[in-house]
Amino acid sequence: MTIPDGEISPPTHPGGEPAGSGFVVREARPEEYEALGRITAEAYRLAGETEEGYFPELLDVAERARQVPVLAAVEEGTGRLLGTTTYVPGPGPYHEGDFGVVASMRMLAVAPEAQGRGVGRALVLACLERTRAAGRTGLALYTRPFMTVAHRLYESMGFERVPALDWEFDPGEWLWAYRIDL
Repeated sequence: MTIPDGEISPPTHPGGEPAGSGFVVREARPEEYEALGRITAEAYRLAGETEEGYFPELLDVAERARQVPVLAAVEEGTGRLLGTTTYVPGPGPYHEGDFGVVASMRMLAVAPEAQGRGVGRALVLACLERTRAAGRTGLALYTRPFMTVAHRLYESMGFERVPALDWEFDPGEWLWAYRIDL
């Protein structure tokens, strides 16, 4: 699916009020890295991730932020961290797979108590906005087959599965490819 210019709309709750009211998405700050790593690891564990070797990378937000933007959803007023994702502007560090020159995103995670507030959608929209501003033609990502909530989010936003780019990183362990063209 291709999204024409200007057609990335803000997320809404089922009742129609803007999701994101009550929080902002911005680049993560160094003092937040440790907490964002814990949110990411917890969200992945709750979703079913069992690859223990991956958890050190999920926890190491500081290393990611040295190389690519790490975004944080932050509750207004309290400063409570609600979620995070890593935006990869194109080929280079943290760019996975054979997605070519499009941007990508990795490690989308929402704190369990913040789920259902539009945090994940707002983080994806922030990546889409950065992708468009950078002049990239699309945004791609990998997700695990058991992350069905994430699949529904991506598909509701116009991402399409790209099975030809799925990646079996260990025998029987898969990452599924998704992409949206802008």
